[in-house]
Amino acid sequence: MAPVPITVPSVGESITEGTIARWLKPDGAPVQAGEPLLELETDKATTVVPAPGSGVLKIDTAEGQTVAIGAAVGTIDPSGTPAAAPEPEPKPKPKPAEPSASAPSAPERPGGRGQRPEQPEPAPTAAAPAQPDRGGDRPLSPAVRRLVAEQDVDVARVAGTGPGGRVIKGDVLTFLESPATTPAAPPSTARPATPWPKAHEHDRPAAAPTNPAAAAPVAVTDQAAGGPPPRETRQRMSGLRQRIAQRLVEVQQTAAILTTFNEADMTRVMELRALYKEPFQKAHGTALGFMSFFVKASIEALKAFPALNARIDGNEIVYQNFYDIGVAVSTERGLMVPVIRDADRLSFAGIEKAIAGFAAKARDGTIRVDDLQGGTFTITNGGIFGSLLSTPILNPPQSGILGMHAIKKRPVVVEDQIVIRPMMYLALSYDHRLVDGREAVSFLVRVKDCIENPERMMLET
Repeated sequence: MAPVPITVPSVGESITEGTIARWLKPDGAPVQAGEPLLELETDKATTVVPAPGSGVLKIDTAEGQTVAIGAAVGTIDPSGTPAAAPEPEPKPKPKPAEPSASAPSAPERPGGRGQRPEQPEPAPTAAAPAQPDRGGDRPLSPAVRRLVAEQDVDVARVAGTGPGGRVIKGDVLTFLESPATTPAAPPSTARPATPWPKAHEHDRPAAAPTNPAAAAPVAVTDQAAGGPPPRETRQRMSGLRQRIAQRLVEVQQTAAILTTFNEADMTRVMELRALYKEPFQKAHGTALGFMSFFVKASIEALKAFPALNARIDGNEIVYQNFYDIGVAVSTERGLMVPVIRDADRLSFAGIEKAIAGFAAKARDGTIRVDDLQGGTFTITNGGIFGSLLSTPILNPPQSGILGMHAIKKRPVVVEDQIVIRPMMYLALSYDHRLVDGREAVSFLVRVKDCIENPERMMLET
């Protein structure tokens, strides 16, 4: 049978090329049809390419190479023979030590003269224990399997929180961060995944990276021998990072971006969460976070001020009568904005489930391009990293983006009394070409009112 070519698949209308981030199988290895074969990194996301057939893999394009969509990067030979693993060279047997001229002569033993005394047999050395397969029989994504191998984690000890009890990347990171866990493997050079920015984690301090030193590019120096660290290192920008840089510069040059600020009292939302957190979890199988409140509040404000849900197309304003809300996510590969489709038709539980689904994909690195395309308005949450106030940048061609921040207890005046309340600063960046200041300020006030009186959203009043 003829070899089956491995071609770069089309992953989006606007994507014409990608970079081979990593081969998941070595050259000459046997593969099965549908088995994860390589990771393709584009300017939007990283995609796992499955094997198009069964046979022996032949790699023609090395990791780090940029390839066009549709190009062949290798083949699978159905009739090929897997490459045999190289046999270890036998260790040379130690030569017996010859008697030194200055050493005293060996005493004679009964049974012969001049014979050397018998050498004591060396104590048998214990065989090194076989390295266990840390993945076991449990199905793992390529990102999780790589992390498990790098940190030498026994998956059997990790509690899975994914669908059907599946172990996801966040589970492994949580296991590694536990005090009783001490990874046996040396630190990995890969940067640890940034946790999914759940809005309901405002009141928790940001988790420190499992391996802080792993985030820096690795340079070969004499530091291991006690020498000084390098003065500088170089690391190639990924396609995703290059695209982010390009789009950020473009939006700064093409849009008239302004930002308006306000603050919201989070007391009522926090009380509702505390009161209904457990019943909500039992009824819907997902946690009740802050993000669903802000998605609902944003939709209410977008309906009242449709210019924030519109976009500019040439000399026309396109008013979008649907509400696809993007949620900005910081991952180990860069910023991504998965989109909750028709969020106005979803309940609080539906929104939380959609966010949880994107969280799992973000941790596993399996977000598809379709998950990132479109969107009429974006919400970003810098509060999980401890940001008190920031000016978010637009996600073109959208006209507005809402920035959430850390919840801090502050003294405020309520009915002429100074009281302590959990407060959050809100920021709305908008395109002044399309949105006037009055609309932007009124939009943010509407969001503030919905958050401070969440019953109105629930009763749709």
